[in-house]
Amino acid sequence: METTAEDAAERAAGRLVQVIEERTGQGKECFLALCGGTTPSELYRRLASPPLLESIPWHDVHIFFGDERDVPQDHVENNYRLVTKTLLDHVPVPLTQVHPMPADCRDLTAAAEQYENLIRRLVPAENDDLPTFDLILLGMGAEGHTASLFPDTPALAERERLVVAQFVPVIGRNRMTFTFPLINAARNVMFFITGADKADAVAAVLSDDPERASGYPAARVQPRSGNVIFVLDGPAARAIHE
Repeated sequence: METTAEDAAERAAGRLVQVIEERTGQGKECFLALCGGTTPSELYRRLASPPLLESIPWHDVHIFFGDERDVPQDHVENNYRLVTKTLLDHVPVPLTQVHPMPADCRDLTAAAEQYENLIRRLVPAENDDLPTFDLILLGMGAEGHTASLFPDTPALAERERLVVAQFVPVIGRNRMTFTFPLINAARNVMFFITGADKADAVAAVLSDDPERASGYPAARVQPRSGNVIFVLDGPAARAIHE
């Protein structure tokens, strides 16, 4: 039987809870970076519903965001708004531990620097003295973009800054995004991907052929000392063995 999007959401939620429990079980706070879009909505609803709702020590969780659109926080396309409606409005995480990206600022470059400084101040630095998230949740587009790291954009080459703002020509919009140095410093990076339109990109990213994968930004997610996890539904996984 083919794995459904609901099955994949359940697996992803279970893995995320496992990361939280492992970290907080050591007497430490857990630092997460979440993503927006429609794909993770079911995942967030599961985290906000019994039995997971009661099992998570939300008071020890800090939540950041891996990318954001240049829209106000109450805009229908805003990632923070989506996560708030599906998760944050329903769980007892302290508001002081939720950190949306200020992507509606007039000066996005300055706002990205501000967000990077916040991350450097709050997220413990371990790997190469970089802030080390316990888990960064990512999606992926059909062309292989992840976070707001799109093909043929300047942020792909960034090696110093951890958060940048850039104009993305293919969508004609500005975005704020984590960069690869920050993503690859994480203990765990989990891709949650559903849909047949992603199948070719998934197969390329997971390919052993570097040339085949090279055109897809998601293939550059390679945590230096952490884990990368792919949670897929059946349609997204369909081309892996072709």
